[in-house]
Amino acid sequence: MTSSGFRRIVVVGNGIAGLTASDSLRAAGYDGELTVVGNENHSPYSRPALSKAALLDGGEMSSHRLPAPTHEASEILGVSASRLDVDKKVVHLADGTEVPYDAVVLATGSRARRLGSGDDRELTLRTLDDALALRHRLSNKPSVVVLGGGALGMEIASGCLAAGCAVTLASRDEPLIRQLGFHLSQVFLSGARRSRLRLASSPAVDVRHGDGVSRVALADGTELEAELVISAVGDAPNTEWLQSSGLLVNGELTVDSRGRVRPDIVAAGDLAAFPTSRGIQRIPLWTSAIEQGKVAALALVKGDEAPELDFTPYFWTEQFGLSLKASGFLPLAGLPEVLEGDPQENRALLRWSHDDGSGTAVAINYRIPIPRLRRLSAARQSAASAA
Repeated sequence: MTSSGFRRIVVVGNGIAGLTASDSLRAAGYDGELTVVGNENHSPYSRPALSKAALLDGGEMSSHRLPAPTHEASEILGVSASRLDVDKKVVHLADGTEVPYDAVVLATGSRARRLGSGDDRELTLRTLDDALALRHRLSNKPSVVVLGGGALGMEIASGCLAAGCAVTLASRDEPLIRQLGFHLSQVFLSGARRSRLRLASSPAVDVRHGDGVSRVALADGTELEAELVISAVGDAPNTEWLQSSGLLVNGELTVDSRGRVRPDIVAAGDLAAFPTSRGIQRIPLWTSAIEQGKVAALALVKGDEAPELDFTPYFWTEQFGLSLKASGFLPLAGLPEVLEGDPQENRALLRWSHDDGSGTAVAINYRIPIPRLRRLSAARQSAASAA
């Protein structure tokens, strides 16, 4: 046995949560057998880049690339996990392989939802292969309908417009209002209109595909026709392979403040619901997966001596010539305190205060170090003195 008490650790998932957990295990001194299982054949990559810079990369797409892993694990790629046997301590893979473990990190992430019946002509943007397929389709400058007005849908719409496509966006609510709140959503909606984004008259309810043309049915009875339909209507955690494990409660995988499901099983990333100051939540953000991966790894090495997760969301988006960085919980109500810059020129550092004395700090087209933005969001005194 190693100093952690576990001779064999298996990490199921090769996204940023699994990568961070693997690297963190080694950094914490774990020197036992480490195996990483991933359902993609690709090395880990930056998923947020796929809907931002990657859509606009000239020539070979490169902005998604991450530094090579340092964990020196054995890798089993291109095959998904099909079942977890917690009694025999075995991860069963879809190709029939059985991978034994002493401890396991669950990091299988989530997958994109589709509005329609699952026809792959309704594209999504979740994986590197999705991004490559979308870039190929955009090269012909098709007419595009984007389904979903969250951050991903708006980023996709922005990228399609920049590629020279005519784009219509159909959203259940006003774009970004559920994610950002009224004030910030209006900033981006103005930018979208300046970029000639068309907004559908009502939410989409169905998608049908024909020869070369797709038809999106709207709630008001009208239809949109487009050569390309892209869904960005949310995600679903990849927990189906855990159904027989006994780890799910009402279909949800919940972890403690150190990422533990039980002493030999930890979880991190988009599939896990974890304790926050706003209750137990699943928060599918890039930085959330990284922070969870670090904590979960240390929980396996140090047990109760490992630090607990002290989580503050960090979110960023780039779309329609605007960038936003936010530290703190979203969405936001009311008007912000203007710390620096000029909101009328869409270049400002803003802060919203919450009842617990903390806040959310937001930078719009404003250069600021992330640590300072985090300090502003956590400050319990006046924002000016915290700056």
